[in-house]
Amino acid sequence: MFAALGERQLASVPGLSPGIMSAAQGRYSRAQLLLDLGQGARVASSSYRSPVPPPLALRAAGAGALVVGWAAARARAEDAPQLLRPGLLASQVPGGAGYAGVSGQDDLDALLAADSAGRVRALSLGAAGTLLARIAALRARRRLVVADLPAGAAGLADLRSLGASRPAGELLVVIERAGAGPGRELLWSAAAGGRLAPGEELSSQSTRQRGLIASFDVAPTILAHLRLRIPADVRGRALETDGALGSAGLRALMARLRVIAGRRLKALGCLLSAWALLALAAACWPRREARARAWAMRSGALGVLWAPVAVLLPAALEPGAAVEYAAIAIACLALGALSDALLGWPRALLAPAAGAVAALSVDALAGSELLMRSLLGPDPALGARFYGIGNELKSGLAVLVASAVAGALYPSRRGRRAAGTMAAAGVALAVVEGSARIGAGVGGVILVSFGFAVASALLAPGALTRRRALAVLAAPLVGLAALAGIDLATAHGAGHFTGSVLHARSAGELRDVIVRRYRAAWGELRNHAMPAATLLALAAGALAVRRRARLLAPVGGDPAFGAALAGGLAAGVVGALVEDSGPVLLVVAVFALGCVCAYLWGRPRQPAASAPTGDSR
Repeated sequence: MFAALGERQLASVPGLSPGIMSAAQGRYSRAQLLLDLGQGARVASSSYRSPVPPPLALRAAGAGALVVGWAAARARAEDAPQLLRPGLLASQVPGGAGYAGVSGQDDLDALLAADSAGRVRALSLGAAGTLLARIAALRARRRLVVADLPAGAAGLADLRSLGASRPAGELLVVIERAGAGPGRELLWSAAAGGRLAPGEELSSQSTRQRGLIASFDVAPTILAHLRLRIPADVRGRALETDGALGSAGLRALMARLRVIAGRRLKALGCLLSAWALLALAAACWPRREARARAWAMRSGALGVLWAPVAVLLPAALEPGAAVEYAAIAIACLALGALSDALLGWPRALLAPAAGAVAALSVDALAGSELLMRSLLGPDPALGARFYGIGNELKSGLAVLVASAVAGALYPSRRGRRAAGTMAAAGVALAVVEGSARIGAGVGGVILVSFGFAVASALLAPGALTRRRALAVLAAPLVGLAALAGIDLATAHGAGHFTGSVLHARSAGELRDVIVRRYRAAWGELRNHAMPAATLLALAAGALAVRRRARLLAPVGGDPAFGAALAGGLAAGVVGALVEDSGPVLLVVAVFALGCVCAYLWGRPRQPAASAPTGDSR
């Protein structure tokens, strides 16, 4: 059923379990939502040759109807970098599906009832007052019925009647009807019947977030309820319920998810501005300007590195924009100053690294959903992923953890102990970023494996040999093999890696996965200011490699820090090549490396004789 109803109205219908539907992956259009619902799978709108489906319209034909423009929609789907089959849902139902609507009103929602040939097997149009009777007539002849309910009080009354007259166990799914345009990426939805517990919130294994489902979850839910075979082309998971209904909590979640994207860059700008103000105040400090400037540089750099933890606080409180920006800036700088005071230079890097990994892991394992609601989590409105560590953090965490290891080893010497410590930290981070319950990131395992392999090779004794170089190149493959085992152990084969790679039925389908990622990465490269940011990141990385001796001067060319910076840069480069966010991972890695270097250059003054010396090879 499609209706122009909100969460309050859906929650007032007895027996319904409401939730928020991620209606699109990228740019939203109503026609694309309907196609995704019917095929049980979707890709980013940027992955299509044309981001918007061709014009589609319903034309009556005998007792049913044909969708005009269906052939163009199928050709567009076949050209997408994943096997998509519009009309798959109705084609799996014996006898096809029926559609009931109101004459003279929009009937685009009939697309969900179309089979793979674009045919709606039964069509019923008439007056709004006869809608319920016509739905009942279709239900007697068809196992799947799609209907448009009127807007406002009339639609709510019809929905209540349908819910009251629904036979025990019959599945009823309701989706908010919304027009095209921005801001429709999240829609209200509800369901009842089957194995769904009444009065609870919807969820699914696709999102693993309470109260949140995805559009491609509808098709497998219907097919499972009808006890029909679910084709391998269907990527969604059947809907389930998770916990007692909290209407206020659902409304707060919807409101929160709709503001995340617009606040991200503004929050970063406020944090950097706060750091600049701190540096300006330190420069004006009387008599001890040099010490104050160094302290401001260390505290500000550490504060920025604390951001993955600091953003979780306002995610829990969900304040207004100004309060959130201020809370993040104040929390970051306070944590930075506290870390510097308690641990000292350069071991204070351990605090944000340990804090970030611990906080993100606890949030994921406890199911508190703070990362999803934060400004640095995976944005459900974008529809690409709903849980785990997003691309915004994967390469940044690699830089942070590698630098923390270097801080712990300082002053270091090349040797088995240093290389083993760096490798062990890499294994631990790869487990976190690859675990289905915490990170759920295939690309994260690859970039962490490669970056820490580079760092470990640079710390190992002896010269760089061909055998060692091959071991570095093989590290991502070993990481992927380990990820498969972790995925099977922690998600019983239903994790992100097995779903996208191990369950690929052919080399062609695996190729489609890779092509889709690179199309999305190319689209990200052309997005807004990303071309300029990518060029700056590449230039900064090249300059850092060329002037590495000067860059490491505060630590006397310490080999652990040199290896950590090299491994962090390598992780960013590889992340840009293997993740669908592409250049975002490189930019984040270089930004994090810049913060680490700023912290090192804020070294407190001490007698030259006490400065340790390290092997700078």
